[in-house]
Amino acid sequence: MPDDYPDHLHRNHRCAHGHAHAHGHAHVLTEGRLDRAMAIGVGLNVAFVVAEAAAGLFAGSLALLADAGHNAGDVLGLLLAWGANWLARRPPTDRYTWGFRRSTIYAALANAVLLLTACGAILWEAIHRLRAPEQIAGPTVIAVAAVGVVINTITALLFMRGQRDANVRGAFLHMAADAAISAGVVVAGILILVTGFAWIDPLVSIAITLAIVAGTWGLFRESVDLAMDAVPRGIETGAITTALGEIAGVIAVRDLHVWGASTSETSLTVHLVIPDAAAHEPALAAAKTLLHDRFGIDHTTIQIERVGQASACHKKEAG
Repeated sequence: MPDDYPDHLHRNHRCAHGHAHAHGHAHVLTEGRLDRAMAIGVGLNVAFVVAEAAAGLFAGSLALLADAGHNAGDVLGLLLAWGANWLARRPPTDRYTWGFRRSTIYAALANAVLLLTACGAILWEAIHRLRAPEQIAGPTVIAVAAVGVVINTITALLFMRGQRDANVRGAFLHMAADAAISAGVVVAGILILVTGFAWIDPLVSIAITLAIVAGTWGLFRESVDLAMDAVPRGIETGAITTALGEIAGVIAVRDLHVWGASTSETSLTVHLVIPDAAAHEPALAAAKTLLHDRFGIDHTTIQIERVGQASACHKKEAG
């Protein structure tokens, strides 16, 4: 081996927008579209919160005022997701050398916790009202809830294409949950006005809330996994190891680590044992292409090792 040939070759390819953005898949929102979706969603929901609070004061309805407070929490959730996405696009600094991409993971986790907490509060109140049913505040509440269905459905649809990103999916679930709850209020209100059965309202609320919890639980688990640096869903480390091992010149694959750099980007580090120095660069290029094309991983650090170095490292780790 030539003296000027390095014992270890490192390549770290960074892509600011991740694999999905680079290829413009239909189920992914570009940065510009996401910013517009967030701005429209926040604007619509702030206007609705103000209108709902005003209607609650006018009609003397505590239910409307309470729901306005709940919707204000959803605005906070949208702002949290938007702020995390903005931070994720900031360049690295001397102190934060990885940048701020992981902020989207924590935002997704926070949104999942907020949504599950809200569902818990709704279930508690619904069970209480099931035991002691109360009449809803008539046509005013139904009308405002109908407006809420429209506003929240429009906002949810803005994020429909970005659900591959857990952070965006958190915003989508917030809005979809509110649309479902508002729809439940409308349906329950009409049925109560027709039948006079006040217990319909809490019963519908319980059914819808349980459905929302079931849909949110997956986001919560995925967010916790990402926060704990688990392998992102949909990626099999065994398949990656096998594929890398089939590259010409590679005799062993060691120290493979795969984790979520953010809710939309995956990072990988690996050691490839390649005895033949002439095969180092071709194998490195092949590995980079393989990881990008087959597994959608662009953020990679690949270290090439000779047989002797690999054995020494292996013995040191074993010891």
